[in-house]
Amino acid sequence: MKYLYLLFFVFIGAQFTFAQNTFQEAFSSRNKSTKENIRIQFSDDFGNTGNLPISIINGKTQGPVFTIISGVHGYEYPPIIATQEILKEIDTEKLKGTLIIVPIANLASFYARSPFVNPQDQKNLNNAFPGKKKGSITEKIAAFITTNIIAVSDVFLDIHGGDAPEDLLPFICYYDNQKKPKKTALAKKLAENSGFEYIISYPYTISEADPAKYAFKQAVQDGKTALSIECGKLGNVQHENVKLIKRGVYNILETMGMYFNGTGAHKNIIYGNNQIYIKAKVNGIFYSDYKAGDLVKKNDILGYTTDEFGDILEEYKSTKDGIILYMLSTPPINKKETVMCISSYEEE
Repeated sequence: MKYLYLLFFVFIGAQFTFAQNTFQEAFSSRNKSTKENIRIQFSDDFGNTGNLPISIINGKTQGPVFTIISGVHGYEYPPIIATQEILKEIDTEKLKGTLIIVPIANLASFYARSPFVNPQDQKNLNNAFPGKKKGSITEKIAAFITTNIIAVSDVFLDIHGGDAPEDLLPFICYYDNQKKPKKTALAKKLAENSGFEYIISYPYTISEADPAKYAFKQAVQDGKTALSIECGKLGNVQHENVKLIKRGVYNILETMGMYFNGTGAHKNIIYGNNQIYIKAKVNGIFYSDYKAGDLVKKNDILGYTTDEFGDILEEYKSTKDGIILYMLSTPPINKKETVMCISSYEEE
């Protein structure tokens, strides 16, 4: 029996090493003006299998390594479609440096039309970092991204949107990591030049030993310049949001001196650096007349939840003035879910 267990762990280790070698071989080639598409295969001891599609695009001249990842949540469609269009549009002759693009990180979620989680193991990829080399399939994908892709990136951009039940105001965000001021300053500069109107910063409070959980937070923890775009909502493809994402990517690449197809910064940037999260305490049916982007005042009643007979179980009140970044926008609500995120700016 011990021999069988040993063989199993040897197999798992060899599988991960083979995946690493496949990526490293493609990444290390660095042939000028080329694009190589690869698929990294994964399986776990629960019988789950899958792959991670990766496109490695080398420019005509050497330069930074810029990673774009979308589809960490497979139901967030505008980021996925925007990334598909970018893959088609990038001219390697005009590119300086290397682009690593993961067009759909969570394929199982995408094809099953599953919000938030990989239906194979019921784990949320954006809650799994740094991952586990010998874990379930979601944890293995997170570990591969951490160990291989984040490790070689100079800038890491994680693109998200509102999932199936979420209304969302388009914004770009970064972590205000006081321990790495140069990385934080570059992240802020890239955000300001992205063309997004709303720029949100989050405090960075975890230690090096804490699990980062989120993909771009893992990149920050690993010493990279990292940002996240949030654009799109409600499990649909809004073409205006696809355009916003693409504009953001091209503006960031132009700021990095890698590709010149930008349109410049937004003329009226609005900052947010203080976010509160209103959580549900009950299961029920959610009602609200508000939408993402609405301004709210302290003590405003933002919505309520009823039981199946229409009796009110809970009301939701704003604890400060601010703007709704994102919110639940479909009737089903479950205990501990985020009802709304409200953002404001406070002078440091």
